[in-house]
Amino acid sequence: MPRQIFQLKMSLAGVRPPVWRRVLVPAGYTLDRLHRVVQHAMGWQDCHLHSFEIGAVQYGEPDPDGELALDDELDVRLDAVLGKGSRFSYTYDFGDWWEHDLVVEDALTADPDERYPVCLDGERACPPEGIGGPAGHQALLVALDDPTVPTDPRSALLRDWVGAGYDPSRFDPGRTTTLLRRFC
Repeated sequence: MPRQIFQLKMSLAGVRPPVWRRVLVPAGYTLDRLHRVVQHAMGWQDCHLHSFEIGAVQYGEPDPDGELALDDELDVRLDAVLGKGSRFSYTYDFGDWWEHDLVVEDALTADPDERYPVCLDGERACPPEGIGGPAGHQALLVALDDPTVPTDPRSALLRDWVGAGYDPSRFDPGRTTTLLRRFC
């Protein structure tokens, strides 16, 4: 039987202009593998806790202290809880609270000559880790928009913190596919 592939669109909630990715992943992936796909596709570094919410159930890494009531993401295959048209969420970094809206846009038959996962498309660079969530990201964009006016010390600090190499408009699906295939 041919493998099924899900086409997923993941969008970072509360961020303008939009940051999103469109990826193809095997429907047989477990949620922990999808976690790695989200991390590498969005540009995160997997330094913080995360969870998925599908329906009314939360999944993630089990908390040994029992403070977070999460079902084990290792035990759940995508095709067991999702199908074409399914919508769900992924939250990363419970301090900065990066919420991602995910939708299964399509269910396809795998191309036998293709390696998965694949990043098909996307827009904009992911916000840097530790920036302070959507509000911190917005402050960074304002600071980067007009670096010639250093009237706000916080703006100067934000520009210095991300460095000259950070371009919020940059995204390369080919490079992202390379990362996905290497680490997922």
